[in-house]
Amino acid sequence: MIGSLRGTVLERTSDSTVLIETNGVGYIVHVTPRALGELEPTTSVFIYLHHHVREEAQTLYGFLDRDERRCFEILIATHGVGPTMAMTILATHSPRALVDIVAGSDIPALTLVSGVGRKTAERLLIELKNRLQISVLDSSNTLTGPSTVGDVRDALSGLGYSTDEIRDVLREMSVSNDSETMLREALNMLGARRA
Repeated sequence: MIGSLRGTVLERTSDSTVLIETNGVGYIVHVTPRALGELEPTTSVFIYLHHHVREEAQTLYGFLDRDERRCFEILIATHGVGPTMAMTILATHSPRALVDIVAGSDIPALTLVSGVGRKTAERLLIELKNRLQISVLDSSNTLTGPSTVGDVRDALSGLGYSTDEIRDVLREMSVSNDSETMLREALNMLGARRA
């Protein structure tokens, strides 16, 4: 399996593919529009890959960082999400934004993705809460970074709440950019449950 490439961008196309030459061999790599904008022809590049193997084809999907590749792999492991849909989701939402969308159960944000209607968005939220939040929000926080969700989770943990309590309350909350407001809301919800 191919996990990364270091080489030179020979060309890029409007269908979000790039041709990267490494040691005289050219690899066609599918990338998100964000990545495509940064991969100028004739420039040197290092790109993380997901090597997708099917009976009839082998396809390379490229990412500028490990977090995006990790998010892609979580998405394609979700029922009903193939590589094309996963790339469409990542073309619309960054990994960090997707974590916040799932944490906040933001169906309208998911329906911004081409080909995702309300019913599909509802199903994706349920499945991704089981995959993305547990894998990402409850891990080392590499995808979320210094987000408000991460700050609230850390504060609740410091106050002695269990991982399960914290995860459950974060799933029900609306995500905002104000960690103090989110923390206050979380404490009220947790207090009501323990009463």
